[in-house]
Amino acid sequence: QVQLVESGGGLVQPGGSLRVSCAASGSIFSISIMGWYRQAPGKQRELVAAIVSDGNTNYSEAVKGRFTISRDNAKNTVYLQMNSLKPEDTAVYYCNAVLSTSGSSRYRSYWGQGTQVTVSS
Repeated sequence: QVQLVESGGGLVQPGGSLRVSCAASGSIFSISIMGWYRQAPGKQRELVAAIVSDGNTNYSEAVKGRFTISRDNAKNTVYLQMNSLKPEDTAVYYCNAVLSTSGSSRYRSYWGQGTQVTVSS
């Protein structure tokens, strides 16, 4: 089975920076889209950023200009560089990937377990 494992979360002060990573492993044939979502207490999960294989990116309005998503296709890894962090960024950040496995031509969505990012002074 495919696994997505996030790392790099933690506690940072407002204005600080943090980079979270997500490595996909398992019987992966091809990864189409990788992205980051977040969910704060009492709120719905929301898209933060996404990146396609060709490098095209999309960001939520809340993080544009502050966050940068990138990926290393050779490592099946996606990164989210978070700068100028605000308390409102506090949430569990989840990695997502749309990929196909070696046993199927079908693409489906997979989720990581999430990593906590807390922005507090």
